[in-house]
Amino acid sequence: MYQTSDEEEVNMDQTSDEEEERTFVQVISEKYISENFPLCRGPGKGVVVLPSPPGSPTKEHLHLPSVLVLNDCGISKAGNRSEVASYCAHVVELDLSYNQLKDWGEVGTIVSNTPRLNFLNLSMNPLSGCDLEPRLAHAFSRVRHLVLIKTRVSWDTVHTVTQNSPELEELFLCLNDYDSVMESPVPCPSLRLLQITDNQLQDWAEVRKLGAMYPGLEVLGLANNSLQSVEETQDTLQRLFPNLRSINLNSSGLGKWEDIERLNLFPKLQEVKAQGIPLLQAYRKKERRSLVVAQLSSVTMLNGSVVSDGEREDAERFFIRHFCECPEEELPERYHVLVSKYGELPPLAEVDLSCGGSAMVDVRWGDTVEVLSLRLEQTVGELKKRLKTLVQLPVGGMRLFYMDRVMCSVVGPQEMRYGCRALHSYGIQDGDEIHVVPRVKNRCSSSES
Repeated sequence: MYQTSDEEEVNMDQTSDEEEERTFVQVISEKYISENFPLCRGPGKGVVVLPSPPGSPTKEHLHLPSVLVLNDCGISKAGNRSEVASYCAHVVELDLSYNQLKDWGEVGTIVSNTPRLNFLNLSMNPLSGCDLEPRLAHAFSRVRHLVLIKTRVSWDTVHTVTQNSPELEELFLCLNDYDSVMESPVPCPSLRLLQITDNQLQDWAEVRKLGAMYPGLEVLGLANNSLQSVEETQDTLQRLFPNLRSINLNSSGLGKWEDIERLNLFPKLQEVKAQGIPLLQAYRKKERRSLVVAQLSSVTMLNGSVVSDGEREDAERFFIRHFCECPEEELPERYHVLVSKYGELPPLAEVDLSCGGSAMVDVRWGDTVEVLSLRLEQTVGELKKRLKTLVQLPVGGMRLFYMDRVMCSVVGPQEMRYGCRALHSYGIQDGDEIHVVPRVKNRCSSSES
């Protein structure tokens, strides 16, 4: 069996170390030299060799694509500064994720010699061991989008970057093991999006600091943190988050209706994500969405789906029915607001959908009344299809009105407008009525009156 000598083993170790010490310049050269990346002349043709500018250190000026993806290439150093400048004069986006950069000085060399850079991804580089020196931070002045996922970068460095990046719009700080937020004395008003998901934040006081540091925030990602509550007054939220329109609280620790209710205090909030929170675990999927929609009066997007006017009305009615039998001291504040809008509604009927729950209902059209057994899991649209032969009207030519036999004198008839809505959501019980009325088109409008 072949045995290596000590000298050979040393040489092999040295060779291995040399292979690991790969530079940014070296990787670019390997990826974009003519043998591996055919040269094409003309705009939009990839790599273009142009005459070198006066004083250029190279014989030819290598014009790379404006978007460079050099992830997982083993890069640990920048390489020759003048060569970086020669290669990257026109680069605007640079992905250096999953490399071995651990010195901010090396990162600074790359960034400072990429004068048009506006997007930089440094995710998964081991940058926790040193801080960015202020004298190097000016290199980030034109960066608009900065991704620092799982770099465990210190808050000192984050602040050094933001204080020297007057155009910074998006910042990603996910998976950095933050359990607190260190405040910066200098705010960054340009920041519009902050993703700080998958960290270990628990106290809303830490979120409050983010509002003070980034007053222009429009999008805030807090998913997969352990936030226990939203503890804030209306005045404070309006002052700290005057522009916030989207917040992600998925898989947080929120456990009280008051936490959802306080989201209404953000003055411009339109989009909320709140899946996987303890508060909603006891409810079925549709119930969860309805209860949250009913609580958030101004939100137009929930968990990635648009909230229509019809869905909001159904949700608000469901909310009243759901809480109507709770003790007064346990009623959410929103309940009283909705009761003033719709009046008192009876509780929902307990329907076992798995067993095909049904109700005996009087169906009236004209002077005719017929008692029908309705499957409550079917939709309004399916009911119309069933009734079209009976009432001699096409599906599109009929309107249905539900009459609750107990509450009809108080709330009146309720039009069953939405074809996809299930009958059981109306709380239909034995003895209730459904009136079928021909649809009449107005001469001036085809819309419903």
